[in-house]
Amino acid sequence: MFFRLLYYEVLAQASYVVACETTGEALVVDPTRDVDRYIELAHRHGFRISAVTETHIHADFLSGTRQLAHQTGATVYLSGAGTPEWQYSWASEGAILLHNGDAFRVGNMLLTALHTPGHTPEHLCFAVTDRGRGATYPIGVFTGDFLFVGDVGRPDLLESAVGEQGKAQEAAHQLFESLQILETFPEFVQVWPGHGAGSACGKALGAIPQSTIGYERRYNPALQLLADRERFIAFVLSGQPEPPLYFARMKRLNRAGPPLLDNSPQLHRMTPRELYSSQEELWIVDTRPWELFHRAHWEGALFAPLTRAFPTVVASYVPEGAPIVLIISEDALPEAIRQLIRVGVDSVVGFVRPEEVEQSGIPVVQIPNVTFDELAVLWRRERIALVDVRNHDEYRAGHIPGALHAPYVRLPEYVKSLPREAEVVVYCQSGERSAYAAAFLQRGGFRVRLYPGGMSEWLRRGGEVERIG
Repeated sequence: MFFRLLYYEVLAQASYVVACETTGEALVVDPTRDVDRYIELAHRHGFRISAVTETHIHADFLSGTRQLAHQTGATVYLSGAGTPEWQYSWASEGAILLHNGDAFRVGNMLLTALHTPGHTPEHLCFAVTDRGRGATYPIGVFTGDFLFVGDVGRPDLLESAVGEQGKAQEAAHQLFESLQILETFPEFVQVWPGHGAGSACGKALGAIPQSTIGYERRYNPALQLLADRERFIAFVLSGQPEPPLYFARMKRLNRAGPPLLDNSPQLHRMTPRELYSSQEELWIVDTRPWELFHRAHWEGALFAPLTRAFPTVVASYVPEGAPIVLIISEDALPEAIRQLIRVGVDSVVGFVRPEEVEQSGIPVVQIPNVTFDELAVLWRRERIALVDVRNHDEYRAGHIPGALHAPYVRLPEYVKSLPREAEVVVYCQSGERSAYAAAFLQRGGFRVRLYPGGMSEWLRRGGEVERIG
């Protein structure tokens, strides 16, 4: 049996390729939409991708299952379990629907579907038994967003990200019941999760890529609470990070069927004059470092450097389908496009070289900073509107008194509730998240300043703090 983990650091997302070395057949689990990397890996090792599956309808990236089947002719296996409203509408294209206990073969490997609702109603895990070696027990389980290293899948996303009110409690109870299935596995069975540390699909995911059932039983904090349903539910519903705004769109597209990609067209290199003479409402995404963006940027530009936050910021701030122009170097362009394709952003129409921002003669603007001393004076005189863009739990644990709360990953939802008559000062913990938010608000017509020291400096300098609860 051949096994490879393909890990994408930006989204902390894991895909897997497993193959039968006797027959040369390969299975891909939870692929991203840029499927060339799976095809290349299979070709390099002499395998043929004959099957593709996914553990659930993903929220944090656009699935590549449909794309991979389109390009390779692989058989698609999808969940047919769960509630009617969370079924794959594109399954009619020939997918085989699986329910609890259903099994299929890829060469000499036997994969058994296990319905594990809780993170989502239709969630499946896949136990892999290597029959080619005569095994009668699974070697491992693809656990998707059901079980992680050090954590379990969050049960609140249908409510917090998709807006289905009242679902979190119900899903938490389902998750508690589903986790009982772990008792049926020997301790040596490996855990192959869908995410690692940094994913918004859990709150305490470990950085180790794989584990075992036995190790997680002993050391996973959530699993220590399986003897007490109410304590478990309280634990898994608390402290979860804010789901980015684009998660709801990913759910919708993954359920309906992600649009198929053709060969990526060559993007047009635009001059600044072309950009500003366009009749379309273009969204300018500036990928330059903060020191350059802060010093001078074009009016209306979003700040989104090529860090881990890049796809999250663009997918959450730019309206679906709106044309995008990147300010980016040509050598960084392919990676940026790949990152955006993974979150369903296919609307990049051109790019401008970074050096042209300050050389073009087109007027530039800045986002002024506020120092601690300046903020202390402005805050006491109530001459500004403070906006805290950290997560909900961070805000509750301590914020500058009077600050409004607007998490940066969901900022477009909060715009209408922010005062336009006052100057807005944006802060986070140490300046990164607030920089993204400040640029977005400036594009929306707000008079914005940034407090780069954030809550870290405010606490260090003895600023007053307000807490909730």
